[in-house]
Amino acid sequence: MRTSLSLHAPDCQRIARLGALLAAALLAAPCELAAQAASPAPPGAVRAFVGAYVPTGDHRDLLKDAVTVGAAVSYDLNAYLGVTGSLSWAPSADRTLRDETVDLWQYDVGLEAGPRAASVGRWLAKPFVGLGLGGRTYAYRDVNDADAQTVFDGYGALGVDAAYRRFGLRVEARDYASDFKGLRGDQARSTRNDVTVVAAAAVRF
Repeated sequence: MRTSLSLHAPDCQRIARLGALLAAALLAAPCELAAQAASPAPPGAVRAFVGAYVPTGDHRDLLKDAVTVGAAVSYDLNAYLGVTGSLSWAPSADRTLRDETVDLWQYDVGLEAGPRAASVGRWLAKPFVGLGLGGRTYAYRDVNDADAQTVFDGYGALGVDAAYRRFGLRVEARDYASDFKGLRGDQARSTRNDVTVVAAAAVRF
């Protein structure tokens, strides 16, 4: 027994149209996904961060570990280079003076460099290194006869920045080297070292 299948012209046209639509969809989908993955994040970002302040070397004999919080603003000059400015506060304590609280204010500006951001799922992520200069103010909170001391410092940074549309995340470590003349300004000048490690959330614009 023989079965035959015949297709009329209208059927052929419908199948042809359906096939064309399916082919177009299959071709458009990966192109659209690739375009989404390649779309750069907005160049500007405002970040809030929290982390740890850790004095090292001689500074560790004077100051205690502390939480650090702050904010930063950055702008990508191109795919490889950006500029960032930040302000942070850490409530440390003087180990030599009954653990009196010392408010440490840090403010700086620097450059960040890294490879072009790569797609990780729906995110764009890139590692970076940074160098910056700034200042630092040490201020006893409850010692009335001690004036705040402001010194010059610089840092090197290493981190990873990730962005999804207008939302961003960052993990960053900074190694600071600072001029130091004592918390009361009564010591011979020396160079001190400390480290901060922070996690940040950003809104990009």
